Amino acid sequence: MQANKEISALLQLIDDPDSEVFDTVAAKLLHYGKDIIPNLEQLWEVTVDEDVQERIESLIHRVHFQDLQQEFFDWSHSKNPELLRGAILVAKYQFPDLNIPSILSQFDQIRRNIWLELNNYLTPLEQVNIFNSILYNYYKLQGHELTEREPKYFFINQVLESKQGNAYSLGVLYLALCELLDIPIFAVELPRQFVFAYIDTLHHFYKQDDEGVQQVQFYIDPLNGMVYTQKDVDTYLKKINASGRENYFTPILSKRIIFKMLEELALCYRYKRDDQRADEIQQLMRMLVDVNTDNNID
Repeated sequence: MQANKEISALLQLIDDPDSEVFDTVAAKLLHYGKDIIPNLEQLWEVTVDEDVQERIESLIHRVHFQDLQQEFFDWSHSKNPELLRGAILVAKYQFPDLNIPSILSQFDQIRRNIWLELNNYLTPLEQVNIFNSILYNYYKLQGHELTEREPKYFFINQVLESKQGNAYSLGVLYLALCELLDIPIFAVELPRQFVFAYIDTLHHFYKQDDEGVQQVQFYIDPLNGMVYTQKDVDTYLKKINASGRENYFTPILSKRIIFKMLEELALCYRYKRDDQRADEIQQLMRMLVDVNTDNNID
C-alpha cells in the first residue's frame, strides 16, 4: 500500500517544470523496474500535454533499456551464450515487447525443413547446398550490404517477417541452425568481412590419442550463400595487404559475434545522426566486455 502511494505521488510530479525535480522523480520510478510500465502507460493515455507525453515515453524507454542492459550482462556471463538468444536481445532494443515464442517457432520450422533434407552420407558441400537452397531459394532470404546503413536489417524478427537482412542477422540465423544441426560451420574474423568457414576435423585412426586436425574446407558468405575457396580468401587478404594471416581462420564465439553486430548497428545510427541510440548501443556493447580479460571479447 505504501508503495502504491509513493508511485501515485511520483507520477503526479512527472509534469513538474523543474528539471531537477523531474530527474529525482525519474530516478525513483526507474528503481521500480518493469513493474512501473503499466502505470506509465496508463498515465500517458490520460495525458493531453505532448511534452509530458514525451517525458513518459522517455521514461518507458529508459525502463526497458535498463532491463535490457541486465539481460545482456546475464547472457554474456552465462556458461555458453546462445547465439540466437543474443540476436533476440539485439532486436529487443528496438522491439521491447518482442514476441519471442513466435521467433523461436519460426526458427524451429526452418530447422525442421533443413533437417528433413540432411543425411549422414552428404559431403560438406552438399550439406551447404541444402542449407542455401532452403534459406535463399525456398524462404527467399535476401541479403543487403552493411554499407546501406539500415538498422532494420539487424533485427532477427524483421528478418523472419520481411525475409531481408544483412550479413549479421542472416549470419546469426545461419550459424544458429548449423549449431542445432551439428554442421561444423563457424564465423571467422576476416578483415572487413563477416564470413563462415566449414571446419572439418580430420582424424588419423592409426594414431592413438589423436585429437584430430581442424581443416577449413571452404568459406560461405551469409548474404547469399556463395561458397569461396581458400585460394579466394588468400587472394582477398593479399589484395588488402592483410598481415597476420593465421589469425583470420580461428572461429569466433557467440559473444564476439553479437559484439560486432552491435558495433555495426551503432555505426548505422551514427550515420543517421541518431547519436542517442548509437550511445545506447555502445552501452550494450559494454555489457559484453569482461573486465577480467582487459576489455577483450572472447
